[in-house]
Amino acid sequence: MNPDDPLLAILACPLDKGPLSLLPEEEALYNPRLRLSYPILDGIPQLLPSSGRKVDADAHEKYLAGLKTSAR
Repeated sequence: MNPDDPLLAILACPLDKGPLSLLPEEEALYNPRLRLSYPILDGIPQLLPSSGRKVDADAHEKYLAGLKTSAR
């Protein structure tokens, strides 16, 4: 999955129904509101609630910084 993929515009977190951000280096989609990371396996996002992995504070800050940089 790449940042220009139109699928990203319609994917949503299964828990809060909000948008997800792509973390290409982690091969994951990220919900910063809930601090959950959803893996992308073989190009397929794993968006079951049980697939979400809680992210610690350090990783959360790293991901947010990366998302701000990529948004420019």
